[in-house]
Amino acid sequence: MVTAHEVGLVDQLELLPASAHPVTRDQNIVASNPLGKVPTLVNDQGLALYDSRVICEYLNELGHGHLLAKEGPLRWEALTLQSLGDGILDAALLARYENHVRPEALRWADWVKGKLDAIHTSLAQLNQHPEWFDRDFNLGLLTIGCALWYLDLRYPELNWRQNYPVLSKAATPILNRESMQQTWALKSLPT
Repeated sequence: MVTAHEVGLVDQLELLPASAHPVTRDQNIVASNPLGKVPTLVNDQGLALYDSRVICEYLNELGHGHLLAKEGPLRWEALTLQSLGDGILDAALLARYENHVRPEALRWADWVKGKLDAIHTSLAQLNQHPEWFDRDFNLGLLTIGCALWYLDLRYPELNWRQNYPVLSKAATPILNRESMQQTWALKSLPT
């Protein structure tokens, strides 16, 4: 949705209700995406696209956006930041599932500890490189912004803003972008 806002395509998207869950799989999602995960985008030709990175690149191209350099070092930096943001989101979601979906008797504390450590080492890396946030807004920074938003939503106890003050300052303009604010105003995440 952030990408759609950035490239002016948000009014062309129809949002459908979905309830992605690792155990109780939403068959409406599975009908288009066998993984049963969100996001899933079905285009006008009926092609189902899934995974945020694929959908973001598709929307960027469709909207003639400039969120990803065609070549060179800035492209690789943006793609690497996109992977880092995806990794933070993956770790956060897996830890959340472990603590909130898995039956209590089966929960693995060391698994959660490992996922939270991955989040902290990623935040520490971002904290050491505020110059990355000085670039033109790109898909990598967009993904980092979404990951930080998710941490605010689901892991306020991590206090990432206080524990990583350089990152907090560097990321503020991204978190305050209109596209981010409009997207987050839409979101209702039960998991």
